Amino acid sequence: MIPTEDASARKRDIEEKLRQEQETLLFIRESLEKSDQLTKNMVSILSSFESRLMQLENSIIPVHKQTENLQRLQDNVDKTLSCLDHVISYYHVAKDTEKIIKEGPAGRLEEYLNCMARIQKAVEYFQDNNPDSPELNRVKLLFEKGKESLESEFRNLLTRNSKAVPPVVILDLVAGDDEIETADEVLLEHLPENILQDLICISMWLVEYGRNLDFMNVYYQIRSNQLDRSIKGLKEHFRKNSSSSGVLYSPAIQNKKNNTPSKKAIKRPGHDHELRVKHLSDTLAEKHGPAVGKEDVLDSEIDSYIHCISAFVKLAQSEYQLLTEIIPEHHQKRTFDSLIQEALDGLMVEGESIVSTARRAIMRHDYSAVLTIFPILKHLKQMKQEFDQVLQGTAAGTKNKLPVLITSMETTGAKALEEFADSIKNDPDKEYNMPKDGTVHELTSNAILFLQQLLDFQETASAMLASQVLGDTYNIPLDPRETGSSSSSYNSEFSRRLLSNYICKILGNLQLNLHSKAKVYEDTALGAVFLLNNFNYILKSLEKSELIQLVAVTLKHPDKTYKGHIEEQLQIYQRSWFKVTTPITESNMPTFQPGTKLKDKERQAIKDRFKAFNDGLEELCKIQKSWAIPDKEQRNKIRRAQKENVTGAYRVFWQRYSNVPFTKNTEKYIKYRVEQVEEMIEKLFDTSA
Repeated sequence: MIPTEDASARKRDIEEKLRQEQETLLFIRESLEKSDQLTKNMVSILSSFESRLMQLENSIIPVHKQTENLQRLQDNVDKTLSCLDHVISYYHVAKDTEKIIKEGPAGRLEEYLNCMARIQKAVEYFQDNNPDSPELNRVKLLFEKGKESLESEFRNLLTRNSKAVPPVVILDLVAGDDEIETADEVLLEHLPENILQDLICISMWLVEYGRNLDFMNVYYQIRSNQLDRSIKGLKEHFRKNSSSSGVLYSPAIQNKKNNTPSKKAIKRPGHDHELRVKHLSDTLAEKHGPAVGKEDVLDSEIDSYIHCISAFVKLAQSEYQLLTEIIPEHHQKRTFDSLIQEALDGLMVEGESIVSTARRAIMRHDYSAVLTIFPILKHLKQMKQEFDQVLQGTAAGTKNKLPVLITSMETTGAKALEEFADSIKNDPDKEYNMPKDGTVHELTSNAILFLQQLLDFQETASAMLASQVLGDTYNIPLDPRETGSSSSSYNSEFSRRLLSNYICKILGNLQLNLHSKAKVYEDTALGAVFLLNNFNYILKSLEKSELIQLVAVTLKHPDKTYKGHIEEQLQIYQRSWFKVTTPITESNMPTFQPGTKLKDKERQAIKDRFKAFNDGLEELCKIQKSWAIPDKEQRNKIRRAQKENVTGAYRVFWQRYSNVPFTKNTEKYIKYRVEQVEEMIEKLFDTSA
């Protein structure tokens, strides 16, 4: 059972909660009544506002519609008046613009083009709306006249401002940053900026509105003439100002500090071989007559042509940049192709002329002429990539002009190289052409000098040889797989081997010819001295240049080979002294007992030996004194060898018989002491002794 006190407390709690809930319910009822009252009031206000809005709308809308109609009528009137003004203006275009059109666009191009735009619109209006109007013919004639004036202005602007580029500027342009130490880049401005902008405007108008492309022909003709005159001016500059050193000076670069001309030497391509080329040309000219490769040709023709090729590339690049600003893109390649034709054809004709001159000289066996082709061909190949880039997009015939010239030069050069090799082999053995003193033959010096030129143009010469498929001639493998190397290294190796074989062929032909020439000498010893001098000259020349390395590619240890040839000829020469040493050798001496009286036969034998020695010594010294051994080392070597052989034998003979009473006239037979014999031998090969 629940205790009584707990039940009473619980009852009180329940009653208290019930009272609170009733109070809350009463509050909610009162709030709902107030909310209903507010809602009724708001609905009443909104209904009243709606009624008033409807009354206002019914009053305003008619007024608005009337105003809108009035505004529309006003706009129509304004538009009508504007159209009338616009139409009437077309009838005044001819009158307003005629004076400006007749005076031309010079000095006021923008105003002129604005007038042309008005005339064009008038033409279009009359054609569309009143094609029978006399005003149409008037504005048409005015438009055509204006277009002709613009074309004329285009021609005049281009003609007046297109001037040949000065040679000094071209030289600076060609030289580039590597040759001229200046912080300023050499810029080439063909046209003043304001003139350029005018030409661009006229060009754009003629293409877009004039429907006329004739101005492009005018453009390429004028600029083509300017390009040709620039290159011809450079040629003339070379003709007048080429110095003996082959260095031209350009005063175009200004010194910023003192604002005075600063001369910068322009390094001429191929100049480093000029002196040797000139020497070879002169020596070959002595043999074959006047040479094509003489100084004026080497300096003027080669220098001028090489620089003109470079100048053409630079100027053509600059012309194309200018052309792209003036000529529409669709017509740029064709116009550029026409623009460069005159100058390019001139260079190609000049190149072919050089080739033809070389061919004629080669037919006369003047092989020095090929030296004019080497530097040019080398330069053309170096420039070919830039050439191709410049001519990109031109016609196939234009692109092929340079390759055709290169092929022509390679063919001519290869023919000259082969014929030169044959000429070395077949050079006739003419007695009058042989050096009397047995020195180096001009054929040897010419051949070596010629080969030395190949060092400056190894790739060029190799390409010439390869163009004639000389690999088969020299038995060089043409398949890179045979070498086991990459394509790049193979090409380099093949070229080197090809040139090495050619040089060895020249040296082999020269050696055979020299042996044949040596037989012309009646004195075998002089022939030996001749061969010794020539072989020594060849060896020294090879050692002083890269030729020795090239020869070694084909012929192992060429130095030992030529030293062997030299030693062989030295031995042959020494045999000429047998007539001096043989009579005084021990095997030919008479035997007798010391202290005994000599028999007549013995005395006569000793006299004969002394006489034979004296006569032979005097004869050889007299003859060989006029012979020549230019190389001091070889000359001293031969003298030492003869001293050892001759004075050694004579010393033994002299010591044995000088005190023997074999004659009463001692001075007649014992004419020379050992020291005197040495002195006589020391004077061999010395014409001044």
